[in-house]
Amino acid sequence: MQTIKSSTEISQLFSTGHRLHTPYFTVIVGAQDDKQSNHERHGHSGRVAFIAGKKLGNAVWRNRAKRRLRALCMEMSGPWAGFDVIFLAKSGLTRASYSKVLKACGNVAERLAQGEGKNTVEEAARTH
Repeated sequence: MQTIKSSTEISQLFSTGHRLHTPYFTVIVGAQDDKQSNHERHGHSGRVAFIAGKKLGNAVWRNRAKRRLRALCMEMSGPWAGFDVIFLAKSGLTRASYSKVLKACGNVAERLAQGEGKNTVEEAARTH
């Protein structure tokens, strides 16, 4: 699983990506740039980032939240080819049972699975 490590790419995705919300986390989706240099560096496969902010908890909570987000990404068959995705933890993520979190994100998984074209991300964001 390739991760997004550049803070400038994450900032750009925050400003231009489409957000899909659940009670436990937010998914920010953006189509990968068509720049040839970007594909040479990262390939055509999708990339992900997992973010748990310091305002929400201590290091133990943040690590637990990121582990749970990684597991959810795997359950949802991520990462998705041609897309950069950020999983942003919310405060209730670690308090709820894993099955409850997985059930809440089923709708998001369906939308992301449809992401074969760049327009489907925009359509998924509009329907939410």
